[in-house]
Amino acid sequence: MNYAFHLLILLDIYIVVALSLNVIVGYVGLLTLAHAGYFALGGYAYALTGYVLGWEFIPSALVGVAVAMGLSLVLSLGSWRFRGDFFVLFSLSVQVVIYTTLRYWAKPGLPHGTLINLTNGDFGFAGIAKPALFGYSFGALPDVAFLFTLFALLATVFSRTLLHSPWGRMLQAIRDDELVARGLGKDVRLAKLQAIGISCGMAGFAGAMFAAHLAFIDPQSAELNESILLLSMVIVGGVGNSVRGPFVGAFILLAIPEILRWIELPNAVAAEVRLITYGVVLVLLMHMRPQGIAGVYRVG
Repeated sequence: MNYAFHLLILLDIYIVVALSLNVIVGYVGLLTLAHAGYFALGGYAYALTGYVLGWEFIPSALVGVAVAMGLSLVLSLGSWRFRGDFFVLFSLSVQVVIYTTLRYWAKPGLPHGTLINLTNGDFGFAGIAKPALFGYSFGALPDVAFLFTLFALLATVFSRTLLHSPWGRMLQAIRDDELVARGLGKDVRLAKLQAIGISCGMAGFAGAMFAAHLAFIDPQSAELNESILLLSMVIVGGVGNSVRGPFVGAFILLAIPEILRWIELPNAVAAEVRLITYGVVLVLLMHMRPQGIAGVYRVG
């Protein structure tokens, strides 16, 4: 039963981060490989704030949101100048910078959380506090699952509200034809800055959820493989004008490794089989249903 709650918690976390990525990919029409970096930044900010200041979950998570939104300006500036493949490459460079910073801002032998050894490098940040609200600690898995499911529902309502608002429709207009949107007097640069900021802020909050659940975070959370997994969730589920896509994509790509557990494979082989399975699923979808299982907007 505890394992089922663990899977539900992971599903909640990845629903939030997939919903956030859909803002950039589905609403604005930009493919980014930097999202895992902002996800990890939220987790590290949450861990450091709780460790140094002893704050509870919401204040610490909001610090993670603020850090991710602040550093999203780098990605926003790139979106003003680059399109298509060039923006993908630019986002990849941002992801590499974030990953490298998290991995090498360390000094072995010194206490982590200090200015010199901020991230503790490859050893990661352990002993992260479980989520607590108003003095109550959500230590048991059922309690955490209830809290994080509530957060996932709130993120869904928030995303759906954005989708059906005039601002959301403006983003879709920019996605479909940016020149026409400019001709109608829309401030495209400001809209992209807002969309990327909101998306990265939501990813930072999901990263705080992830760190709080596992009580540990390390630079692997910002690796390129994680960014590809997050992007795959959005593409497989479907991008665009529906919040169903991130739900479906997160569920399917979390279910694949669980299904593979029933096949008795060595650990090293199982990891490679999972990646191959992801690739096969993506190739089939791009050929048979490019808009994703539950999507209505065709990528590219």
